[in-house]
Amino acid sequence: MQYAQLKHLPNVTMSDIYTGNGVSELINLTMSALLDTGDEILIPSPDYPLWTACATLAGGKPVHYICDEQSDWYPDIEDMRKKINDRTKAIVIINPNNPTGALYPKEVLQQIVDLAREHQLIIFSDEIYDRLVMDGKEHVSIASLAPDLFCVTFSGLSKSHMIAGFRIGWMILSGNKNIARDYIEGIKMLSNMRLCSNVPAQSIVQTALGGHQSVNDYIVPGGRIYEQREYVYKALTDIPGISAVKPQAAFYMFPKIDTKKFNIVNDEKFALDLLRDKKILIVQGSGFNWHQPDHFRVVYLPRIEVLKEAVGKIGEFLQYYRQ
Repeated sequence: MQYAQLKHLPNVTMSDIYTGNGVSELINLTMSALLDTGDEILIPSPDYPLWTACATLAGGKPVHYICDEQSDWYPDIEDMRKKINDRTKAIVIINPNNPTGALYPKEVLQQIVDLAREHQLIIFSDEIYDRLVMDGKEHVSIASLAPDLFCVTFSGLSKSHMIAGFRIGWMILSGNKNIARDYIEGIKMLSNMRLCSNVPAQSIVQTALGGHQSVNDYIVPGGRIYEQREYVYKALTDIPGISAVKPQAAFYMFPKIDTKKFNIVNDEKFALDLLRDKKILIVQGSGFNWHQPDHFRVVYLPRIEVLKEAVGKIGEFLQYYRQ
């Protein structure tokens, strides 16, 4: 609750906060409560694929709007606008973003709010990386800009505190809850069916959010995540045929690969060939609902000596690889 206040989320009471076994469970729950067959929901491309999977599982139709690499991977508002129709129920944003590492500025968030307001859409904001922001930038919760709309904001400790196995996430319902009364009733029913989330993990949240934020030491110059980002960005973009937008948050990068140079028509095959040849695992762009075979995601959490070895092997592989 205190965290919601610090993030300026409007109109939140204690009963608007739900804990779950990680944010993943809560995404599943919110999609199940919302979507009927034929309902549409706007989801980014590239996305965290669980969003697309849960929307599909609930009987809805995920409609992917483009995030634009030329604009630092920010959502393409016009593409979003074109894809809204009378079956559209909600907009999903992932900010900071997985897989691109993008952080959305306030102006972009405001445009998304204006669009949601115009069409009376729910906003789902996946903000689990909000404490992993670099370069002196500040994370803005989109719900803080939309007191008149119904918003659901997700966060948790898996990423910022690197305790993914504890499975503790939460979601906060904010803004205009009157227009979502029936939906909230559905969320309550599904939440009651689960009885409760992992209790030992709930007991660590207060200390994790309220005590010394050790994560802050990681994301400044000299800190592990910051230095690993600096290294991997330079090392990968030094490989001929690879370019990338420098991530500002989280611990992912989504490099672009010159498909003509390497004759790549199937990015999954590229990922598997790299795994077989060099024992290096990346995830291909199509795994994040990106529809061209020209991207892959790297996670730069390993220490620099491990990243050096990995990037070195990718460089060697690309010297001879042609599909």
